[in-house]
Amino acid sequence: MFTGLIEEIGIIENIVRSSKSGSLKVGCNKVIEGVRLGDSISVNGICLTVIKFDNGSFTVDFMPETLRATNLGLLVRGSRVNLERALMVGDRLGGHIVSGHIDGTGKITELKERENATEVWIDADNTLLKYIIKKGSIAIDGASLTVADLSRTGFMVSIIPHTSKETTLLDKKPGALVNLECDSLGKYIERLMEFKVTAGSKLTVDFLNRNGFL
Repeated sequence: MFTGLIEEIGIIENIVRSSKSGSLKVGCNKVIEGVRLGDSISVNGICLTVIKFDNGSFTVDFMPETLRATNLGLLVRGSRVNLERALMVGDRLGGHIVSGHIDGTGKITELKERENATEVWIDADNTLLKYIIKKGSIAIDGASLTVADLSRTGFMVSIIPHTSKETTLLDKKPGALVNLECDSLGKYIERLMEFKVTAGSKLTVDFLNRNGFL
């Protein structure tokens, strides 16, 4: 479990690929403090397991599903990636609850400078857009951000200078793919509604509407 507050930008030092899986070696400093084998580290928002580490890097495996659902396959040696260690109980939750399980990718379509911030417009498939709401939370390449606006085909987030400095988000240009993880609440509600309401139950669509769940 993560917060979406990026701790460090790492550098891809090596990639080993088979046809659909492989491993990454990531150079870093902060996120390997106190690391142990089997720990989870978010790499561009992807929850990956540490299989090896030294004083300046860690190595993780990735599987076919990871390549299918994320932009990981576009990384090369020298790529900069957002890194975050798993949340510790007792830490401040400054972002939002991020699982590190990517829902899919979006494509950056436009960047607009707005005084001290940069608006980033991202197009996404309808299978993801249905979970994205104005003023809701979204994790983009692992960074927790607030949805500032919506369009028919996508959404917009506003990047302040601090976020620009501490993440790789503004390294990217229009056409670049980013990893998206939607807030889990909408997905839980959708799953609940897939099941038929049992006879006599008060849990109906009208009940959920009246009580602010939908």
